[in-house]
Amino acid sequence: MVKFSKTTLVAAAAAASMAATPAMAQDVRIGWTAWSDAEFVTKLAENILKNEMDQDVELIQTDIAPQYQGVAQGDIDVMLMAWLPGTHGDYWDNVGPDVVSLGILYDSARLGWVVPEYVPEDELGSIADLSDDEIRDRLDGTIVGIDPGAGLTRLSEEALETYGLDDYQLQTSSGAGMTAALERAIRNEEWIVATGWSPHWKFGRWDLRYLEDPEGALGEFERVHAVAREGFYEENLEAAMMLARMYIPLEDLEEAMFEAQENTYEDAVQSYIDANPERVNYWVTGEINENGANGEDM
Repeated sequence: MVKFSKTTLVAAAAAASMAATPAMAQDVRIGWTAWSDAEFVTKLAENILKNEMDQDVELIQTDIAPQYQGVAQGDIDVMLMAWLPGTHGDYWDNVGPDVVSLGILYDSARLGWVVPEYVPEDELGSIADLSDDEIRDRLDGTIVGIDPGAGLTRLSEEALETYGLDDYQLQTSSGAGMTAALERAIRNEEWIVATGWSPHWKFGRWDLRYLEDPEGALGEFERVHAVAREGFYEENLEAAMMLARMYIPLEDLEEAMFEAQENTYEDAVQSYIDANPERVNYWVTGEINENGANGEDM
């Protein structure tokens, strides 16, 4: 159950405004996992909280399961990468009563298995096509995956069962390991199937496509939430409200992630802030200019 929405937090802010005290530096502990979208969004929030709001920020890098547990237990204040309702559904079921959703950071996210565009679609266009013996041999019976504890890994293991792909192995490693395997295969124009998700910078670097998933084993489109520990929005309303207002169009996020790969995440974050001053001002202050809350026509 999602316990608080952005509308709820806006109401809380209005109720608290009369009693608001001058802003003081506070610690915000943000959990994150080294996935490209999570790294960009987390470091974007860190920059704004530090430089625009005089808050002290500690980034705590950990795997996804202990990250949820850390928020539920109060060891982490917020995490900016809760994929709901499907990908992290099992984690949410365990901690939902003990955490608070601050709202949606971006939507139309999705999971799937991807192949390079040079793989003929009439030969391999669907996960169901992987049952063909020749295709399995071409792929060495391997699906290249990411972290063992990731929701995408769990769903991929279920997809192997759903499609009866008993002769395949899901090779777990990390997000970086998956993209390195993609790069090697594409350099040699070899066939490869890798677990994938959007947003991700790899779609800007290489021509990739998702395999069709007629059984829906890997889920539908997802929304990515900011999630906080109980009591965080009461103790640090300014930070909670900034995160509640924070929303990034998916195409903006993918462009920023690609820039981060070409330079650094810190450079990409600063470029995004510089290019979107009205949007960032709205996140920080809640002030809506004449063009709309995000500096765009509405």
